Amino acid sequence: MPKDFLAGVQDQYDVVVIGSGLAGLTSANILGRAGYSVLLLEQHYKLGGLATWFKRPGGHVFDISLHGFPYGMLKSCRRYWSQEIADAIVPLKNIRFDNPMFSLRTTYNREDFQRLLSEQFAIAPQVIEEFFKTVRGMNFYDDQSLTTRQLFDRFFPGREDVIRLLMEPITYANGSTLEDPAITYGIVFSNFMSKGVYTFQGGTDYLIQLMKQELEKNGVDIRIRSSAERIHLQNGALHSVEVNGRKIRARTVVSNANLRATVFKLVGEENLDPSFVDQAREVRLNNSSTQVFMAFKPDERIDESTGDLLFSSTASKFRTELLLSRDITSRTYSFYYPRTRPQGRERCLVVSSTNANYEDWVDLPTEEYEASKADLVETTLDALEKYVPRVRERIVHAEAATPLTFRHYTQHIDGASFGTKFEGLAISRGLPEQVKGLYHAGSVGIIMSGWLGAINYGVIVANDVDALLTPAAPVPASKNTS
Repeated sequence: MPKDFLAGVQDQYDVVVIGSGLAGLTSANILGRAGYSVLLLEQHYKLGGLATWFKRPGGHVFDISLHGFPYGMLKSCRRYWSQEIADAIVPLKNIRFDNPMFSLRTTYNREDFQRLLSEQFAIAPQVIEEFFKTVRGMNFYDDQSLTTRQLFDRFFPGREDVIRLLMEPITYANGSTLEDPAITYGIVFSNFMSKGVYTFQGGTDYLIQLMKQELEKNGVDIRIRSSAERIHLQNGALHSVEVNGRKIRARTVVSNANLRATVFKLVGEENLDPSFVDQAREVRLNNSSTQVFMAFKPDERIDESTGDLLFSSTASKFRTELLLSRDITSRTYSFYYPRTRPQGRERCLVVSSTNANYEDWVDLPTEEYEASKADLVETTLDALEKYVPRVRERIVHAEAATPLTFRHYTQHIDGASFGTKFEGLAISRGLPEQVKGLYHAGSVGIIMSGWLGAINYGVIVANDVDALLTPAAPVPASKNTS
């Protein structure tokens, strides 16, 4: 008989959280800590969403999305998770850029960037100061008509090299383009520019382990292999979540699924205002990505002067569309040294990441798809040779992931790695006005990017849920008697 992953689940909860990405995990933890009965549903067999990992024989553990995040992650984890998690967040000290326009190293904090802009790019100090002041002051309520390109043209006209320095990491981090609103750039950039780039020492598996322990301590009912199929309404009001064929009552629901999947699959457009549906249909998905995971032999070490994070490109000019092309010219390398996983086996790993279009991969015949994956590995090894000599004879394992891989494991529409574009925020925040008690938390472009953006949006939504439920004290969930 197949395992019943909902065995012992209760009939009703104060909050049902659909999806265990970092936004869903954080919302569940805050609300569980507040005393509400919380059910956390995850369709996969592991928690984390894109904040996940996989293992290969030989003790190799690859992180999918652990590349770098702002200092704010430390503060958010300390406040909303635990001091133990916060203590494992450490700075990356060697960020490299290498392209035909320039080659440099930086600690990627404000002071060092100001120095580089002044000394290496000859930008006047007053211009630098005014630029940082402008982006630091950007917020969600600013005029969205100013594009990132127009912002750069205002401060650095004709300076494509400066634009490359300032833009390339942000495009990599959240898929931003020069045509997107400047606030989507400014909010992300100013967060990174405070105190540099950080990572989680111990790897994603250790992080999720600690988060799971915290969730359990706070009474959250965690269920894996439990796929939410539908959010049911009754007389226009939130009623229940159908999961693995069973309906579970919910006073509130937080969907950490893709925003479009939440609207069109889980809720259904027939239950929403036509004008809201029309706006939701216009929300653009952000791009996906490809990755190549490379494991070195146990006795092989990479010289740490190679860097922690390397933005490399062979393109003569910076163009955001080039970062999405199948003809790859730009790769971002994340280097994982033994200190990255102090509790595991001593291994050196490299993950090469590129932004990608789902459409370039989805219709490939099986044979061509597999050949394209193999070619992605080979061309990546060719490119990495410049920074890690004799890489082919030093590695023991290499494999590729594509947008189809991300779609398969996360169920994200079109394998989207960064959720939606900025206009998704209005739809995400507007859901409770359509269905009282229904919320969305996830990547919507403008909140922030990556891990920090997900966690902070989870906080925002948890506060919204708490404000709704606060007038009435939490009610004990009814036990399943079936």
